[in-house]
Amino acid sequence: MEDEKIIEMFFNRDSSALRETEQKYNRYMYSVTHRILGNHEDAEECVNDALLSAWNSIPPQRPVVLRSFLARLARNHAINRRKASTADKRGGGEAALAIEELEECIPGGSETEAEVMAEALDQAIRSFVRELPAREGNLFTRRYFFAESVKEIAERYDLKQNNVSVILNRTRKKLREYLTKNRLL
Repeated sequence: MEDEKIIEMFFNRDSSALRETEQKYNRYMYSVTHRILGNHEDAEECVNDALLSAWNSIPPQRPVVLRSFLARLARNHAINRRKASTADKRGGGEAALAIEELEECIPGGSETEAEVMAEALDQAIRSFVRELPAREGNLFTRRYFFAESVKEIAERYDLKQNNVSVILNRTRKKLREYLTKNRLL
């Protein structure tokens, strides 16, 4: 079924929109959540939470690209679940490593400050990634949005792992400069 038809079903509050969305995007959302969590049950729960979030947010929101919208919802649920499960300790895995790599670029502060800055940072990072050359943008997105390992990215793009690491390091430095220039750091 076409995404626009699914979105219309959401707007009409037709509960079959959830079934159609699940049928079309369940595996995709699961792959996003499983990469972050590494646990089948938690990943499945986050997919279900993402579907509920989609139901609750469409309308009023009208996603331009349904797949990306759902991936973002699933990813956010998985990150929140990971944070909750590792509140007292630092977990291992690719997601924790990717988040740790980005910490040098993202400003810290109180929870209130973080909430205020979140929207501005979100928009700034999206803008930054759009301005990157295609390959850099793809590598950055694969690492920090989909939490793929450096090895997986290297294999996908037929690069050496060291090359991917260097590109990601340079891109993080560019992000830091970009955020500093835009007074978000």
